[in-house]
Amino acid sequence: MKFLDLAKVHVRSGAGGGGCVSFRREKFIEYGGPDGGDGGKGGSVWAETVEGLNTLIDFRYQQHHFAKNGAPGRGQQKSGKDGDDIILRVPVGTEILDEDEETVIADLSEIGQRVELARGGNGGFGNLHFKSATNQAPRRANPGQAGVERTLWLRLKLIADAGLLGLPNAGKSTFLAATSNARPKIADYPFTTLHPNLGVVGVDNREFVIADIPGLIAGAHEGKGIGDRFLGHVERCSVLLHLVDGISDDIAGDYQTIIDELEAYGGHLADKPRVTALNKVDAMDPETREEALATLRKATGGPVFAMSGVSKEGVQDVLRALQAEIDGGKAAEAPAEEDAGWTP
Repeated sequence: MKFLDLAKVHVRSGAGGGGCVSFRREKFIEYGGPDGGDGGKGGSVWAETVEGLNTLIDFRYQQHHFAKNGAPGRGQQKSGKDGDDIILRVPVGTEILDEDEETVIADLSEIGQRVELARGGNGGFGNLHFKSATNQAPRRANPGQAGVERTLWLRLKLIADAGLLGLPNAGKSTFLAATSNARPKIADYPFTTLHPNLGVVGVDNREFVIADIPGLIAGAHEGKGIGDRFLGHVERCSVLLHLVDGISDDIAGDYQTIIDELEAYGGHLADKPRVTALNKVDAMDPETREEALATLRKATGGPVFAMSGVSKEGVQDVLRALQAEIDGGKAAEAPAEEDAGWTP
């Protein structure tokens, strides 16, 4: 299935049915009076998160979603039938944006969440509704309320515990393939990864989800390259794993390039906890490895892991560090337990 994380849709709720002007006419009944029924309510358009979806590809081929109109009222006090609702089934993590692509209408981050995108119009009153002591034969009825038509954007942000960051060819896809059952495309040229990949990683009999996005380059926040389009997929992550290519000619510069892009992107992405690892150490001799680690530690001002996605050296240590950050984030978000004992 093709991955698609942005889709434009046109939705329209149903119009309400018009009220009916009718009078009761039966043999031997001299004063029948009004009996026109109300119109039915138009159908609404809803969005709901469901299991089993991880792409918006369905909305590429069907962009228009129109709910049914309400039926008009009829005589003999018969109300019109309500129009059927339409439900747009979307993956967990979908944001619904207004036509300007900036105003967030809803952020659906849990299974079963539901939001109304366009409310159906109310049905009009029939002439029976207007009957009174002073107006016993009303000849008026209300038309149904018009439906709502909107153009919306659906933007998917994958739900993952950890996200992979790095320049092209930093070894992110190799790391994901070495630690999970995911099989991303791996090649010896830049921008091998063209869309995000998810993998379930296990360490010490525990599992968490990790997301691999296309590599970033300098100027990505201005639209250069393709990685900036996918940074939203790591906004929800608890921790970021920053992989630095150990055989690069400018290790400190490569590290700083990614940090600068995170800060320029905004959204508190640069403030998230990060684990930094020097990758491809299997291709380095011990002396070169130590020099590269010292350079990267100086640039980061913190601890740096040495690892290799090919030989799997140091991978378990990196996974344990990620798991510790994820646990720490969940503990910080959990509400404090109230004291069971009563105190005055």
